[in-house]
Amino acid sequence: MQSAEVDEFIYHECLIHPALLFHSNPKTVFIMGGGEGSAAREALRHRSIEQVVMCDIDQEVVDFCRRFLTVNRDAFCNKKLNLVINDAKAELEKRNEKYDIIVGDLADPVEGGPCYQLYTKSFYEKILKPKLNENGIFVTQAGPAGIFTHKEVFSSIYNTIRQVFKYVLAYTAHVPSFADTWGWVMASDEPFSIGAEEIDRRIAERVDGELLYLNGASFLSSATMNKTVYLSLLNETHVYTEEDARFIPGHGLANRL
Repeated sequence: MQSAEVDEFIYHECLIHPALLFHSNPKTVFIMGGGEGSAAREALRHRSIEQVVMCDIDQEVVDFCRRFLTVNRDAFCNKKLNLVINDAKAELEKRNEKYDIIVGDLADPVEGGPCYQLYTKSFYEKILKPKLNENGIFVTQAGPAGIFTHKEVFSSIYNTIRQVFKYVLAYTAHVPSFADTWGWVMASDEPFSIGAEEIDRRIAERVDGELLYLNGASFLSSATMNKTVYLSLLNETHVYTEEDARFIPGHGLANRL
């Protein structure tokens, strides 16, 4: 399942708002993936935003969502949105612009899938990070993060990003339609140093409309791992490379008939 209307707000608020709120004045966002339009919708709620580039490889998915997901209709019509159909890696590589925020709203890394190379150290280091402005922030979805599933890819994605950025913050939330706790990783070369009250103040000042899930206290709580997950993140040694990737079990090439 990619998304469900009943609870997609949990995933997309967690994906988008922390990075934009921790940035002092975000104006430009590049979204890798995000074809359904929900990530762009949330980013465009920030009054400071001047441009959102959404780069998805699947024209069919984008066209379907633009037609049938009425909740995102205004986002797709927003003049600040630049919709690009292309491979996100190739698109970032060829662009001269830099961005305040880069978002990974990508499919999970599965064997034979199109996205696992966008979770590798070389991609983060050589392509993505150079496209961030000074004080820029990168955030990505990082797969299942439950007590029994966090070692599938979440801990590896976290550890890989730690090799590239000075400050890395993992956080999680339960998404009912995913039937699991989900993980995200946010990274920058500037520290994440604002507290719950400041987060709430920035939400009130910067964001149009009410958030349904996220506030300052809930975000800080989401960044506190239980002991098992905390120790796994602390002790993880695997780093994603093109030659040594981890994949979500039960999907991809191994599951084909």
